[in-house]
Amino acid sequence: MRNGTRGALGSAPPRKAVIRIAKAQIRVGTASWTDHEPFYPAEYSKSSMKSQRIAYYARYFDLVEVDSTFYRLQPAHNFELWADRTPPDFVFDVKAYGEMTWHHRDEQNQPLPPSAETFATFGEMLQPLRAAGKLGAILFQFPPWYKPTSENVDYLATVRELLPSDTIAVEFRQRAWLEGRQLDETRAALTDHALAFCAVDEPQIGSGSAPPVTMITDPRFAMVRFHGRNAKMWYGRNLQSSRDRFDYLYAAQELLPWAERIGRIAEQLDGGQIHVVTNNNATTRASLDDARQGGEVASLTTAARWPNAPQSEAIFNALQLQALLGQPIGKGVALPQAIDRATLEADLSAAEQAKQSGGDKS
Repeated sequence: MRNGTRGALGSAPPRKAVIRIAKAQIRVGTASWTDHEPFYPAEYSKSSMKSQRIAYYARYFDLVEVDSTFYRLQPAHNFELWADRTPPDFVFDVKAYGEMTWHHRDEQNQPLPPSAETFATFGEMLQPLRAAGKLGAILFQFPPWYKPTSENVDYLATVRELLPSDTIAVEFRQRAWLEGRQLDETRAALTDHALAFCAVDEPQIGSGSAPPVTMITDPRFAMVRFHGRNAKMWYGRNLQSSRDRFDYLYAAQELLPWAERIGRIAEQLDGGQIHVVTNNNATTRASLDDARQGGEVASLTTAARWPNAPQSEAIFNALQLQALLGQPIGKGVALPQAIDRATLEADLSAAEQAKQSGGDKS
């Protein structure tokens, strides 16, 4: 077996799925593979081993999202190395460069229009992933100030024109795109250009948060991203890190309704794929009380289901989503000792019991 042995939790048969397994393939992974310190064995903190983290991560997941491309364009050689270090069935979703999603501004603080040259450079750097058959989707995450004006709707056509052959997912962080009459117009615009809608779970506070809408706008692809529900930090200022905004450990009971929605999407796709990404990239607090004070956990979480040691929230919840979707936890490979397997299983069992008693919490 590649990169690992079966045993421990990984040797157990898959849990009973909460959904009816459909023809569409469901992949589960995290946003980035570098921000999960508690997940990796100590030797992977050595400078000589950090480049091998992607290979270790790929033992347990068949999908990862590359977020560093939002901040800078990178040499194609990076993608070639990542492709070489992962199994044949592994894929990378790649976040669009910030200029391409209207995040960049000029010296007068005016929006800097994306250039065709930037699109070309971005497309060229991904060629090693295309050649290896490992390019999943390109994620265009538009900012909260990007409203559904006619010009911005037209830009969706430009995105498809400049990246004609790639799978593209679109995430809106301005809720005006997804409410009232505009929702139908947004659906139509995405469908017209075969751009997949990215559904999200996040705090429901204000215009800078998207409602948990699901819709199929590409007949072969869909995406769901989990940003956590930390309402206290969502609009936080002077954060030490952007990760603080996404600092949240889902209870499995919160994930279970989403697993059912993902299953319904899978039943409608034409043999395509759904990519499920956990973006709550932080490490759990040492105590449940501290986590509650920081808004980093659901009120339904009990001390019996709080990890006994710090966990990567994104990894922990991605493993739970695998189980809820009827997949082997960690691809059936024995989990690292750092994973609190007892708490992971206890929380999953509590979610299943809540479902049976009609107490789901979405």
